[in-house]
Amino acid sequence: MFKINFKKILLNFGIIAVIFLADRLTKIHILKIAEVKNTVDIYINTYLNFYLIWNKGIAFGLFSFNERFIYNIITAIILLIIVIILIMIIKNKGFKKYSLMFVLGGSLGNLFDRIYYSAVPDFIDFHINDFHWFVFNVADIFITLGIICLIFDEILINDKKNGKTI
Repeated sequence: MFKINFKKILLNFGIIAVIFLADRLTKIHILKIAEVKNTVDIYINTYLNFYLIWNKGIAFGLFSFNERFIYNIITAIILLIIVIILIMIIKNKGFKKYSLMFVLGGSLGNLFDRIYYSAVPDFIDFHINDFHWFVFNVADIFITLGIICLIFDEILINDKKNGKTI
């Protein structure tokens, strides 16, 4: 019979909520700075600046469209992917489950922004000399970490379980 473990559900929800809240709080702080100063262009150190941009696309500004219909289609696809990730979290356990929870927490943060602001505020500008990486946010960090962990899980952990070596 199917047994519900409320402690695990609460822990899982808590992890996703902490990721979502960390993302929201950082974005709210940056947006308050933008409201007061009318811009955000903060030098942190030689490799890091905070510079606010509004991303209407998906990861790192890909598929950015001005047309509302296409934007709504992309948002609906993102919502569908979030539902699939939630189902995968329910079906998995261990390292893979926590990796998926990182992706879900970050995805929910960016989905909230897509719906509330019609764009996602990105503000972390990592660079080395004149080479700038894409501007990103805390949600993107968790999504990326979760995906890296899923790749690690697939290549190393699942291959060892199946008796394959690299």
